[in-house]
Amino acid sequence: MSRVIRAAVFQTAWTGDKESMIQVHEQAARDAAAQGAHVLCFQELFYGPYFCQVQDPAFYEYAERIPDGPVVERFQRLARELNLVLVLPMYEEEQPGVLYNTAAVIDADGSYLGKYRKTHIPQVKGFWEKFYFRPGNSGWPVFDTKAGRIGVYICYDRHFPEGWRALGLAGAEVVFNPSATSRGLSGYLWQLEQPAAAVANEYFVGAINRVGVEEYGDNDFYGTSYFVDPEARFVGEVASDKETELLVRDLDLATLREVRDRWQFYRDRAPGAYGPLTTP
Repeated sequence: MSRVIRAAVFQTAWTGDKESMIQVHEQAARDAAAQGAHVLCFQELFYGPYFCQVQDPAFYEYAERIPDGPVVERFQRLARELNLVLVLPMYEEEQPGVLYNTAAVIDADGSYLGKYRKTHIPQVKGFWEKFYFRPGNSGWPVFDTKAGRIGVYICYDRHFPEGWRALGLAGAEVVFNPSATSRGLSGYLWQLEQPAAAVANEYFVGAINRVGVEEYGDNDFYGTSYFVDPEARFVGEVASDKETELLVRDLDLATLREVRDRWQFYRDRAPGAYGPLTTP
């Protein structure tokens, strides 16, 4: 028996200021709801530029409290109005000087369900994230939403298989991977890693990337957001590599049981043999 949810991801370019960026995303949520979407995930650090191309403390002002900051509260009202689950990748201030790259998850009734804090933080040319973020300490939560069991794994996290598996063990049905990744650096991996994770862990993955070049560096964010099923098949077409685009796709969660019955990856795990993986 099918169990279909309609899921959406949204990729867009930096507008030049926070308020207009928020408005663009509010309109995307309205458009997704009008198309019958049940859940929508935005791109990494959705209401700002990808400021990690430079190291400038002026960008600390983009951080705010989660859940009791103005952006979360604003989108809680919108989620309730639209009956839409929202995943909001944001810059979080736990307290002054303690900052995280975080995704807040809002249920369709507007209730705040919790957060995921990005675990793996890069510090390489054009991606100076350790200047802005502490490594996450949230573990890998899975959220029971009206649209199903949702997990989040943010950008650079995708290069590390352990978190993908932890989300599967916690019962994720759909994992969103909001990102900001640039042409020439990661293009050869973009349509490899997330499909491989979907197969290895037997769930759907929604991969989201920005588009365009921003004024803070040379990174050319190449879009091509997509959904992929647990057999590594793209669900519909991949998004544009240059244009703003809202992708809305039907995901049949009943296929997860079919795939897991066929492959039995979870049965055949050997956790007792994995000790060396956690040795520093």
